[in-house]
Amino acid sequence: MDIARLPFRMPPATLALPAGILMIIVLLVLPIHTAMLDALFVLNIALSVAILMVAMNAQKPLDFSSFPSVLLFATLLRLALNVASTRIVLVNGHQGEGSAGKVIESFGRFLIEGNFAVGLFVFVILLIINMVVITKGAGRVSEVSARFTLDALPGKQMAIDSDIAAGLMTSEEAKARRAEIGTEADFYGAMDGASKFVKGDAIAALLILGVNIIGGLTLGMITHDLGWGDAAERYITLSVGDALVAQVPALLLSIAAAVIVTRVTDKSDLSGHIAGQFSDPRSWLPVAFVLGALGMIPAMPQTVFLPAAAGAAGLWWSLTKLKREQARVEALAQEEPPASPDKIAIEDVSDHTLVTLELGYSLVHLVDEARDAPLVGRIAGVRRQLSEEMGFVVPQLRVRDSLDIVPDAYRVMMGGVSIASVAIKPQKLLAIDVGESNPTHRLRGEATTDPTFQCPALWIEKAAREEAVAEGFLVVDAATIIATHLGQLLTNHAAEMLGPEEVRAAMDALAERRPGLVEAVTPDPLSLAALTRVLRMLLSDGITLAHPVPLLASLASALQQTQDAEQLVDRVRADLGAMLVARACPAAERLPVITLAAPLESAILQGLRDPATGQVIVDPELAARIAGEVGDLVASVPGPASPALIVQPPARRPLAAMLKQRVPGAHVLSIAELPASQAIEVLAVIGEADEAAPAPAPAPAAQPASQPISHAEAIAA
Repeated sequence: MDIARLPFRMPPATLALPAGILMIIVLLVLPIHTAMLDALFVLNIALSVAILMVAMNAQKPLDFSSFPSVLLFATLLRLALNVASTRIVLVNGHQGEGSAGKVIESFGRFLIEGNFAVGLFVFVILLIINMVVITKGAGRVSEVSARFTLDALPGKQMAIDSDIAAGLMTSEEAKARRAEIGTEADFYGAMDGASKFVKGDAIAALLILGVNIIGGLTLGMITHDLGWGDAAERYITLSVGDALVAQVPALLLSIAAAVIVTRVTDKSDLSGHIAGQFSDPRSWLPVAFVLGALGMIPAMPQTVFLPAAAGAAGLWWSLTKLKREQARVEALAQEEPPASPDKIAIEDVSDHTLVTLELGYSLVHLVDEARDAPLVGRIAGVRRQLSEEMGFVVPQLRVRDSLDIVPDAYRVMMGGVSIASVAIKPQKLLAIDVGESNPTHRLRGEATTDPTFQCPALWIEKAAREEAVAEGFLVVDAATIIATHLGQLLTNHAAEMLGPEEVRAAMDALAERRPGLVEAVTPDPLSLAALTRVLRMLLSDGITLAHPVPLLASLASALQQTQDAEQLVDRVRADLGAMLVARACPAAERLPVITLAAPLESAILQGLRDPATGQVIVDPELAARIAGEVGDLVASVPGPASPALIVQPPARRPLAAMLKQRVPGAHVLSIAELPASQAIEVLAVIGEADEAAPAPAPAPAAQPASQPISHAEAIAA
């Protein structure tokens, strides 16, 4: 049968671990040939060296997170080899030195020169080094690391939550960081227990040596009729050689465990880390002086100390030259080549960023990395928050200093046009009165206005922060002022930041989950440019791309009837009327409604129109009057619901554009956008007192107070 043609094949890496465990069980139970035992001893030594090298090359402990499991299997392999070699030594030890294999014979003859007493002392010394020094120290480090890692776990989780709230980390980055923290805690906890494997292995090696010696002497003298001297020479030599064969890999694994638990996270491996810290030439000149001074003492071996002093001095000289060369290369790399006066690049004359934040030179410290650059992190948080709210990635902002503005001012530029310019006091704090301050407060400061929400505020000294908070003020620093104001400006100009690249990226992301929905909209019947125009118009009306599925579904349905951009926007708004109402009125609440008198609304629709766009132009005096009354009504309504001006569909767009500049908090909806199930409460009818015509026909009988008024009845009234 051809295995390659089977429908299911396990990869070699999947079979390796079960095969290794099966081999360990075989070694524990079944006798093996001496040639196979020699090969397995070599494999054990090679595996121990490989584990030590991986531990030294790891840049951080988690790079070798499987070390506790590897240590367990390596210890089991070594113990299984001890059992297999014990069986061979006790069965064949009477035959001579080579009866237990070439490896054990070599360790018994070459390393200890055939003297089993020397071998016993060497084994005991190696055992003491392994148990008392390396294993005990590594176990203590593992225990302390596990304890501190587990104690720091809640703080690290809170730090991740704070970074997410500040917009400094995405949800995917947070998941990866939480997974890394969990793996780190599991790793150090496992290492705390894995260190007991090494300690138990050292104790087992001592016990196995004792069993081999006692068993060998007993079997040699009783079973094989050997004398005391012959039995001791044969069995003890083989037992010591077997113990040394096992103790050398055990010592390598103990060193690997100590290297892992004492490793500090660094960009380089352990060799590079240590070499980098010993490459400072200032460390080697004192060494040369001390060795030279000791070499001058008559009783000292000058042939040893003086060459060592010369080597340390040479190392100091070499490292000094290398450091100077590296400093020269870094200085040359930082120097910019002189620009050719006759060469002009496109980057020199154009700015590819849409939004630029210009800072006066007194505010440059807010973006200085040496001072933690507080404004940079705030701006990143603003971009992340706006991207989540708008449904597309807000373009990168450019921050630069400018000598064209006063030192304590900042300016926000969009497309080369200034949209805001504000002067602040960076050395002070801004105490904002958000309506909760104590009317009789004694806080002293320079009166001003918050640039974001136009609330009254005071510039106060930093020492008065606690007093201002106690008096009910909201206290913010310069970086927070700029970031908050920038966020408001970008929100108001969100449609200008939505370009073809942002729309393409949003559509590509949605196409991975809803390809049919995207294909129903673009590139046919709407091109990328046409789709961008429609989405920008919707964004100007407050409909973002944060929930693209219902938006594109409504747009695809509207495209079956028209491709005119304004009509598409009106039809999409009508389909998403519940979403628009939800922005002004919470669920299960009545929507406060403001309407226009029929003659007034007719006068607006029959008035002047823009000859280029056909848009209705509202008379300035009439616009001021309507805006004043709507503003008063919006300000007079407390509670969570915000009043909405309900008009005929043709009048919605001009009135919305007019009120957007004068009453930013007002909502303008057409009758078609108001859901039939939405309960309303008519606050006022603007222009009703000016009607010269007779009163309209009476409305249907009023409903009881407990019944909501439908929007059709209110409009009829």
